[in-house]
Amino acid sequence: MGCGRRRASSVGERLTPRAGEIAAVARDILEKSGPTALTMRALADRLGIKAPSLYKHFPDKNAVEVELIAQMLEESAAALEAAEEREPGSLTALADAYRAYALTHPHLYCLATERPLPRAALPPGLEDRAAMPLMRVCGGDLDTARSLWAFAHGMVILEIHGRFPDDADLGAAWKRGLRAFHP
Repeated sequence: MGCGRRRASSVGERLTPRAGEIAAVARDILEKSGPTALTMRALADRLGIKAPSLYKHFPDKNAVEVELIAQMLEESAAALEAAEEREPGSLTALADAYRAYALTHPHLYCLATERPLPRAALPPGLEDRAAMPLMRVCGGDLDTARSLWAFAHGMVILEIHGRFPDDADLGAAWKRGLRAFHP
């Protein structure tokens, strides 16, 4: 979680139209079938091309995944910014937006959060943008923001992976956890 002010570039600014098309198909494969289904061969097959043609646009599968991670960070940042605009200073609104985004895009969320973040390959300022709504609601306290993110991520990832019992009241667990950060 960074804390700078540079603005990240959007997908349209960093990809050629063909690379954008490839990324869109990759995302569709990921969202529908999960990360194991996202292979260069599957991607080429869906596009109706030979796999080596993909390398004109992305050097390898990792580069495709980095693009998808960047999309996730951009979209989740936009969701948090919208929540912040609707309810300024509301930790509950941010948490609800974070959870809703992750549960709507579970495979993308997992791709972006279950391995080291490829910071050096991401657009400059993107990680910071994604963190800023949380930083603001935490009054700029980086340790509190990181702790809160860890709580939210833990709750979301456990929910995505079905680790809570069927009768668990996740709404109550979220409320209690958030109160620990903002009584």
